[in-house]
Amino acid sequence: MIAAVLAGGKARRFGGEKLLYKVSGKPLILHTIGRVLRAEKIEEVVIVTSRGKQEIFEKLGFRVITDELEVGPAGGVYAALHKLGDAFVIAGDMPLVQPEFVDYIVEKFHKLKPHVCVPKWENGYLEPLHAAYSKSFLEILEKQIAKGRYMLNEAIRLSKPCYIKIETLPEAWRESFFNVNTKSDLKKIKGFSRV
Repeated sequence: MIAAVLAGGKARRFGGEKLLYKVSGKPLILHTIGRVLRAEKIEEVVIVTSRGKQEIFEKLGFRVITDELEVGPAGGVYAALHKLGDAFVIAGDMPLVQPEFVDYIVEKFHKLKPHVCVPKWENGYLEPLHAAYSKSFLEILEKQIAKGRYMLNEAIRLSKPCYIKIETLPEAWRESFFNVNTKSDLKKIKGFSRV
């Protein structure tokens, strides 16, 4: 399966292009990509970004596709599915993603053949930027976008999803969901895991 790494955000809270911010000598997004590529079920990583950022991310040596809609993560997922077909989608600012967890999600996706296979917390909160999507999810997403409804969670709930109960998984996998929003989050990474 192809992994689509979303890199189109504005990073306002971070104050600058956080995905290119160097952590332990390399851009933050390369930590995420490196981990995703260690998953056995991932054949290729493609970066999905907004217009104007394409050239910047192409310098990292990966294929880059453009999110023409620019309506938040929903636009990134739309671009990925439209141009790549089925895809494992992850945010570029998740440097602690566990390769074994990616494989687990992709295996479930292939076995159950849902529109989307998404981790879900006990309180109902979904992790849509750490999920496997079917190209057939495009139809639902298109309708939602046409209505001006850009929440991925809403589109997922309208589809035939496969929910992965996070609380039943190995505790170490939970750090996969840690994402970097501010520079102070970078301090948490260094003491928190092996980045």
